Order: sequence, then structure tokens, then C-alpha cells
Amino acid sequence: MRFEDLVVWKRSASLSAEIYKHFSSCRDYGFKDQITRAGISIACNIAEGFERESTRECINFLSYAKGSCAELRTQVHIGSEIDYIGKEIADQWLNESVEISRMIGGLIKTKKRFLEQS
Repeated sequence: MRFEDLVVWKRSASLSAEIYKHFSSCRDYGFKDQITRAGISIACNIAEGFERESTRECINFLSYAKGSCAELRTQVHIGSEIDYIGKEIADQWLNESVEISRMIGGLIKTKKRFLEQS
């Protein structure tokens, strides 16, 4: 399976693009860099995991992607608190990142079952 066919990869790449667009004119380069890196890290780690040779490596990269979801949520909470992100957009991004994290968790469980069977 190609990572581009995964719904979770498509959703995480789309979320990352939304974040980049939102912060395109932000002058707080430190915050902008952190939140865009966290967002893009989700899709990139999913992709990298699926391109790895071993299931264990794939699980590791999926775990990194799940961690990046938590990092992104933290930054969205802070961005909302300091008025860089409106409440409606923050809620959308938080909900989407929680759902993406759940999907990644499901992939991890599936991969772990595969490991146990082999």
C-alpha cells in the first residue's frame, strides 16, 4: 500500500496545508516555525514509516506522528490563547488532530498485531 492512499495521511497533509496558509503572513517566526513543523511532521512521519522495510520501524514512525499530533494540539491551544488562532479554527484543528491521532493509534495496533502473528 502507498502512503498516499491512506486517509490518515491525506487528512494530516491537508491539515498541515491549512496551518501553513493560516500562518503565511505571521511575523512571529518562532511560533510560525514550531506550529508548521509540528503539523507537517505528522504526515511526513506517516509517509516515512510506510516506506520503511520493517514493521517495527513503521510502528516507530507512526508513534512519532502520534506524538506530533500532541505537539500540534499544544501549540494550537497556545495559539488560541494568544489570539493567533480564532476559536472556531482552533476547535476545528484540535478536533481534526485528535481524530488523526486516533487513526494513527489504530494503525499502530494493527501493525503490532501483525508483529505478534509473525
